[in-house]
Amino acid sequence: MKRVAAALFVFILLISFTRGSIAADKTALDTAIDKTAAYVYQTVRSPQVSSVGGEWAVLGLARSGYGVSDLWYDGYLRAVTDYLEEHDGVLHDLKYSEYSRVILCLTAAGYDPRDVAGYDLTAPLESFDKVVWQGLNGPIWALIALDSRDYPSSRRDEYIAYILNRQSSDGGWNLSGSASGPASNRTSDPDITGMALQALAKYQNRQDVKTATDKAIGFLSKTQTANGGYISGSDENIESCIQVIVALCELGIAVDDTRFVKNGSTLIDYILSYKNDDGSFKHAADGSVDSQMSTEQALYALAAVKRAAEGKNSLYRMGDAGERLGLAPADLAGLPGKHSDVQKVPVVIPGKTFPDIKNHPNQAAIEALAERGIINGKSETSFDPGSTMTRAEFAAIVVRGLGLPKKFVSPFADVPAAAWYMDTVAAAYFYGIVTGASATTFNPGGTITRQEAAVMVSRAAKLCGMDTGRSDTEIRDTLAPFGDYRTVAAWARSSMAFCYSTGILDDDALDIKPTEAVKRCEIAEMLHSMLGRALLL
Repeated sequence: MKRVAAALFVFILLISFTRGSIAADKTALDTAIDKTAAYVYQTVRSPQVSSVGGEWAVLGLARSGYGVSDLWYDGYLRAVTDYLEEHDGVLHDLKYSEYSRVILCLTAAGYDPRDVAGYDLTAPLESFDKVVWQGLNGPIWALIALDSRDYPSSRRDEYIAYILNRQSSDGGWNLSGSASGPASNRTSDPDITGMALQALAKYQNRQDVKTATDKAIGFLSKTQTANGGYISGSDENIESCIQVIVALCELGIAVDDTRFVKNGSTLIDYILSYKNDDGSFKHAADGSVDSQMSTEQALYALAAVKRAAEGKNSLYRMGDAGERLGLAPADLAGLPGKHSDVQKVPVVIPGKTFPDIKNHPNQAAIEALAERGIINGKSETSFDPGSTMTRAEFAAIVVRGLGLPKKFVSPFADVPAAAWYMDTVAAAYFYGIVTGASATTFNPGGTITRQEAAVMVSRAAKLCGMDTGRSDTEIRDTLAPFGDYRTVAAWARSSMAFCYSTGILDDDALDIKPTEAVKRCEIAEMLHSMLGRALLL
């Protein structure tokens, strides 16, 4: 995927962020987060009950503040619900950290994990023996999950004691020895140490916890490599650094604290050295593995830094998470701030399809719009996905897609009162979706180009309550990776950047081809994507 080039530009800006002037360079951090968040949002289309492509993606997107459709979060809740119903309410027979991870991410998304398909997912964490079966991971993540929104539990003190009793003599923690008793003589691991500190962060008022924390901070500072990273086992990797960053943010320690700057390199500098141009992250410094898990975890680490810089609740203190407390209702009618005339269009022709779109890449989008009467075929049996669309046809499907009332006074001399499209062209003009080819003409039979379609979809999206504005920098960074971006008309660049940055247009192509006539199948996909993000499907 090619989202934004300029990774080096962001890298340099973020170095200045981590070494001072947090307020001045907030935009740099926002840019880096948005790039990675956009990558995660595009690669994880349907989050599942899974650490990769599931909970870590949900956590990073929810806590970063990146604009994600409620439908995406509802899709995750549905996946959890389906899994629980299929497995009689059991996420895992042995690994109770599965419950903790799902609790944490449901909470981040604004749902109540105590009532999912009738199951209380916090209840299994009251079984101490089962939680600690897998060693330190169990109580660490149980504490993080329970404390994310202060869920009631009688086991907190036991979990704290379990973690403290397994601190190594070097000040850290090591997973390998945790299940068999104290690990006082074992070499610690930075990953587990960072996670343990995240779990203990809320309890710094306890002297035993504070003493253990100070020792662990010393261990992490001492074992940081010369370039600002960490070695776990025999490999230097990004995930170890990520866990330390999150731990510092939970503890209220600056990520550029002098104890964690080595040869001028900060923790943020280090993880950004693993960043790819498209916003994804590598697992290892040699670049041999591009990892989805590394990317998702890097996103929530950057979100933790951003939240600290803005004085917000930390990554795992989720009292500020918006509450949904259940699936989106069937009659959900769009985003806050949408125009009052914009309405959700119901299914009126269930199962509507066309023989010539079977196995077509845009089949799902075409069928979804056809079922609602938003888009028609060339005949009852043919959609003709590869043909072009006229300006009048496009105006009609957008007006129908937004459920807008028709208008019956047209300002265009070439749109006669008797034309089938007069009322929808008039409505599209009235609501600002289309303009004329001139002051008095509309050119209803003219074909729609890709840049014209992007502009009209962007205007429709604004009516739906979406933020379509893009800064000059955002426009440049979004369009610059395309070989022909300079051929996009100035009046279309902002709209084109909006469509690519939100996934309404697929950015995998090498060129934009802005003046090329857009196909019927492409228009269906654009409108379907926009309506989905506007919560109107």
